[in-house]
Amino acid sequence: MSVAGITTAVRETVSGLPRAFWWLWLSTLVNRLGAFVATFMALYLTLDRGYSASYAGLVVAVYGLGGVISSLGAGVMTDRLGRRPTMLLAQSSTAVSVALLGFVRDPLAIAAVAFLVGMASNASRPAVQAMMADIVDPKDRVRAFSLNFWAINLGFAISSTAAGFIAEYSYLAGFLGEALMTLMCAVVVFVKVPESRPPQTAARSADGNRAKDDVRLTTVLRDGRFMGVVGLSFLVALIFQQGYVGLPVAMVEDGLTSSDFGTAIAVNGLLIVVLQIPVTRFIQDRDPRRLLIISSVLAGYGFGLTAFAGSVAVYTLTVCVWTLAEIVNAPTQTGLVVQLSPAHGRGRYQGMYTMSWSVAALVAPLMSGFVIDRYGAAWLWGTCAAIGTVAGLGYWLLMRDLPRERSGGGTVVPEPAPVPPEARPDQAEPVPGDALGASAAEGGAARGRAAVERAV
Repeated sequence: MSVAGITTAVRETVSGLPRAFWWLWLSTLVNRLGAFVATFMALYLTLDRGYSASYAGLVVAVYGLGGVISSLGAGVMTDRLGRRPTMLLAQSSTAVSVALLGFVRDPLAIAAVAFLVGMASNASRPAVQAMMADIVDPKDRVRAFSLNFWAINLGFAISSTAAGFIAEYSYLAGFLGEALMTLMCAVVVFVKVPESRPPQTAARSADGNRAKDDVRLTTVLRDGRFMGVVGLSFLVALIFQQGYVGLPVAMVEDGLTSSDFGTAIAVNGLLIVVLQIPVTRFIQDRDPRRLLIISSVLAGYGFGLTAFAGSVAVYTLTVCVWTLAEIVNAPTQTGLVVQLSPAHGRGRYQGMYTMSWSVAALVAPLMSGFVIDRYGAAWLWGTCAAIGTVAGLGYWLLMRDLPRERSGGGTVVPEPAPVPPEARPDQAEPVPGDALGASAAEGGAARGRAAVERAV
């Protein structure tokens, strides 16, 4: 493709989205540029503080548990308090707790603060996803979620490289740097991002009291189709997590080194940065059921192929296969969650969906360790293929007669969700040059993600 063709493709991909989306996108990118704790917590505890590997694993698990617990609470806050207040509270709390983590020394205090960091850092996700659904037209949501996924991976690719050099100098500098970047996100949200909560929950009754919120967590739990999607999301997340927990163990057992794993997994981040935009153009008008079926099966069998790998080149080839599945699955899955969510209950629905990934981050290490120790790595990859097949079949069954949009009572409605005037797509502006240009310049950066960061 010519340079002019690439320029046209990028312009068509980013055009037409509301101004508020791009400020939200920029805050996501800045937040991921500061990601340090999730990547280097285990190394910090073992190398810098001198704790055992088992203690480090316990702290990482506690960090993940905080994310699981906060998912549902943050979803409720998103619907009750609003998207913007929830993000501001979560980001400011993250900044304070991350900075504190760099100074505490007592083992119990470290575990307690890590739990708080896990809760705070995960609490903004339901609010971010709900706000994006509020301000972006339904026809553009897959594209918007895809661009947000791209920002997450681009930011983490850059931060992983930079954080490695920072860690050699000072772990405390890394903690303080992440706290500063997270605080910058809060400033961007406070100054540039308007509240987008639909009128259904923001409205007050005639006597001045807040109208009764008719969406509860029990409402979400009784939504059979949605909870089925949450279960399938957990299965898919369980597969993808093996790229960061099962894959390195299997490669070491094959006599390869940690640098070999780094080389293979870096391809994951590189492909996402390079392919996310063109793949988004290809999938944005496609049938979501077909995309989810194909991506689930492709993910399962992409990891299944790992059973036949024995060299860095073959391992890297398998990474390419399941990375393509990840590129398709992530934005499509998030768009499906929005389709199945009533506008005035999006926070709770997004919180439940986020929790499926958080739980998968806790279960995946236990799963890979048990299967590899008892039966060998080949059985783990066969299990991934089986899980992918089950997930694909599940999407085929659940998504028949899928409604385009749902109101709070489950009625199919063609209209988009209410959008505040200042954030409507017809008020869209081009992407700020500093946001797009700065991020695109780093398009070749590689990423080496920890398993817990992927979900928490």
